[in-house]
Parts: sequence; structure tokens; C-alpha cells
Amino acid sequence: MSSLPVGLVQVGLLVLALVAVHRPFGDYMARVYTSDEHWRVERALYRVVRIDGDSPQRWTTYAAGVLGFSFVSIVLLYLLQRLQHLLPLSFGRGPVEPATAFNTAVSFATNTNWQSYVPESVLGHTVQMTGLTVQNFVSAAVGMAVAVALVRGFTGTATDRIGNVWVDITRGVTRILLPISLVAAVVLVALGGAMSLASGIEVTGVDGHTYTIATAPIASQEAIKELGTNGGGILNANSAHPFSNPGGWSNFLQLFLILVIPLCLTRTFGTMAGDRRQGYVLLSVMVSILLLMTGAAWWAETHPNGPATLAAGGAMEGKEARFGIFLSALYAVVTTGTSTGAVNSMHDSFTGLGGAVPLLNMLLGEVAPGGVGAGLYGMLMLAVIAVFLAGLMVGRTPEYLGKKLGRREITAAAVSILAMPTVVLLGAGTALALPGTLDALNNSGAHGLSEVLYAYASTGNNNGSAFAGLTVTSDFFQSTLGVAMLVGRFVPILAVLALAGALARQQRVPATAGTLPTTGPLFAGLLGGTVVLVAALTFLPALALGPIAEALA
Repeated sequence: MSSLPVGLVQVGLLVLALVAVHRPFGDYMARVYTSDEHWRVERALYRVVRIDGDSPQRWTTYAAGVLGFSFVSIVLLYLLQRLQHLLPLSFGRGPVEPATAFNTAVSFATNTNWQSYVPESVLGHTVQMTGLTVQNFVSAAVGMAVAVALVRGFTGTATDRIGNVWVDITRGVTRILLPISLVAAVVLVALGGAMSLASGIEVTGVDGHTYTIATAPIASQEAIKELGTNGGGILNANSAHPFSNPGGWSNFLQLFLILVIPLCLTRTFGTMAGDRRQGYVLLSVMVSILLLMTGAAWWAETHPNGPATLAAGGAMEGKEARFGIFLSALYAVVTTGTSTGAVNSMHDSFTGLGGAVPLLNMLLGEVAPGGVGAGLYGMLMLAVIAVFLAGLMVGRTPEYLGKKLGRREITAAAVSILAMPTVVLLGAGTALALPGTLDALNNSGAHGLSEVLYAYASTGNNNGSAFAGLTVTSDFFQSTLGVAMLVGRFVPILAVLALAGALARQQRVPATAGTLPTTGPLFAGLLGGTVVLVAALTFLPALALGPIAEALA
């Protein structure tokens, strides 16, 4: 059977599975973040770290908690890498170089999981399990907590409290991420995924020689890597490796894990807001963009330029035969439409237009459907901008969910949206202006520009995937990409929390005949147009010089 029918069957099954869990799981997450009851293990944890779980916080305190927790995470992960030679299960691997350790610590604490090293030869199992896997859980929980705090801002009335950051992070881990990851890891092992504390296994090749194939506790990290939209692989080949992604069913499971929380959070939003139609509007925009991108990527990869690819019937270079063109394109779209960044094929080998699709997914702000939490609050910030634009057109003060959007609210939304383009364009422009960048590129011309632009788009959006045609081991790239991750993560978070605090202090305004309806197709079209318009005005020149020029060549 060809790649397309297999892919369409998998897409159909994926849609059915996501539809089946959307309502119960979305409502469950709403109960998780609104319940006044603490689990016994949660209360014990609060006592150990001296936290009052029943005390809601102002947005400034909430933000300080996010920043403080993330800073401590970066420091501890950095130290784990630098002291690796003293840890068990290091297999003789020495301390990680300072620049690489900094970049990696920032990467995993910001939910980016950008990797500028070969994991199976640089990191031991202790650093992988106690450092990277733990950050996969808590960085994802931070994103979900920020999204929920923003929803509380919309639903709160005349209050300066938006919840407790420690409670939200803890519940995200204990009640959502950990139990699902446990089940998913067991299923991955049953499907053929590897799970071992050995550093490698010896096999005899067809030539009679003995080879060592690296192995690790893969399934446990693979599960949360996908569920938390993290993406960092414990093996360098990531989800193209048969130990991480053995076949069609494991590929299906990974796609489901990546999409389930971002899509179901729209239901959580509607439930907490008291109007589930609000969540359906966001969901419709997310899914529409996701489907359009999938179709574009598949068409580009099956209609390539060049005699070799035409003779092969499609661009199979850099793709696993067990997945084929359609599932490779689908995986690329899903992982860049979220903040996952995992790969089951080589994006650098995609066609000019095919490579433009995952790049554009990130430049749209990763809101289709975005990462866990980050996708929801990113789309809500764009919804604020969309309502503001509509208000300008009709000459009325914009309102969204019964809250007026004044100068402070619009400023917060604008800062959140502009942070990513700033670091992407400044970072990529600076790198391209330096003569040393030419030595780091595997390709020149339009494709080389795309490789540099992709690197800063990936880190600035906390995605973590790479074209992989750019060598980023120099101190310049390690530091500037690290800064891009920090700015791309925490500037929007601070803006989101500032907006949540401003909204929570307001009284709800009753809807009138002049209020813009935000539950129908008109607003969905306005919101989708805003998503595209922001990216088009910002990135069209860069895209024209890179992937568009390559596609037209």
C-alpha cells in the first residue's frame, strides 16, 4: 500500500482518537486546575518545601515563582552536566563543555529541547534521567500553569489573584503528565521501543563484524518528550530511530501524545470560561491551520523538482521507508505546529516548499495548536489583538470575554507577540552577517539562509527541531541560541501574566448589541487572518530570500 492511503488511515484514526478524548480530558483538566482539594502526596510536597497551597498569588508573585523555578532548574541542570564524570551511569563520559552545558540547560528548562550534541555519546543515563527527563515534566507543567493563570484573568472579577504557581505546576505533573506518561511508556515498550540501563548492545552485521548500537532508558523519556511537547531525543536520530519509534503504531501513539493536551486545553478554556463555544472557536482555527499545513507539506514532498526525486516518485531522501512521505510530512507539521521539535525525518532534505512548511509553522507563533499551555496562551494573545483590530474598524472599545481591552492589555499582548520575531530576525541577521557562519553551513544560497533562519525560529519559538545542515557548536551559536530560547520563553510569559493580572482586576462588562461576537465563524476567520497577517508582515522578506526562492529555483 502506498504512503498516502496509509497516512490517510492514520490521520482518520488520529482524528477519531482526539475527538473521543477531547470532551472528557478537557473537562478533567479544568477540574484539576479549579479544584480546592489537594492530594495527599501534594500536601506532603507542599510541607516539605514550605508552600501554602491554599494561598492564591498576585501576578507579580506568580511570575516571580515561574522565573525563580526556571532559574534554579537551569542552574541545577548545568551543574549536573558539568559534574557528569562524578555521577553513576556516566560510562566514562566526561563533563560537558561549558557552552554546550549552558545551551542544553536553557534548552530543556524552557521546553525547547534544542540539542547541539550527540546525546548517546555525550550524556550518561543519570543526566538524561534526573536532568533532562525531569525538566521535560516540569517545563511542560510551567507552560500549562501560565495558560491557566491567563484563563483565570479572563474569568476573575475585581481580584488581584490569579492562582498559586506551585499548586498549578505540581498538579500539572502529578495529575496529568506523570500518569499519562507512565502508561504511554509501557505501551511504547510493548510496541518495540527500547528501555535499558545499558550503554549499548553488541550485534553482528551481515559482514560478520561486531558493532555496538547505543541504547538507553528511551521509552520513559520518549513518552514525556511527546506528551509535554518537548521533543529532545535520548538518541541523536530522535524519533527516526527504531528504538524510539519502531513503526506505524508507535508513530500514531506519538502523534496522539503530541496533540492531545494542546487541543484538549481549548475545551478546558471553554469550560473554565463558562462558554465552551469560545474554546471551539480557538480549536477550529488551530485545526484549520494544521490541516492546511499538512496538505501543503504532503503536496510539496510528492511534487518535487529535479530528475532524481521525480524518478523516485517523491522526495524520499532523509525519510524512513517505514513511514514514507505522507507520515514524514505529517510528523513534521505536527511537531512544528506544536513546540515539540521531534523529528522522524530530516527536514534539511525536504523540498524548498516542503521545508518552508515547518519553518512557517514556527513563524506563525506555534499556535496551531502550539505547545502544552503555550499554544493556548499564544492563541489567546492573538485573539486579544484580533478583537482590538475589530474595535478599531468599528470605532468601539474592544472587549473579550466581558473584559475591556485598554492600553495596558494591548501593550501586554503586543509585547508577547513581538518578542519572538525580534530574537529570530536579529539573531539570524547577525549570524548571516558574520563570515564564520559560512563555515558552519553545509549549503550556500537560499537553502543556507533557510538553515540559519530555521535555527533561530526554532529556538525563539522554543521548538527545538533543526534543519540539521548548520553546525551550531561554536560559542557564538551556543550563546545566541541560548539567549533566543530565554527571550522567546520568558518575555511572552511575563507579558501573559501581566495581562492576566490586569484582566482579573476588572469587573465583567455585560454584552450589548455593539459587542463583537467571539463564538462564531466570523471571529474564527478574523482570528485566523490575524495569525497569518502578523507572520506575513513580519517574515515575508526573509521567507522570500530563503525557502520561497529555493522552491522557485
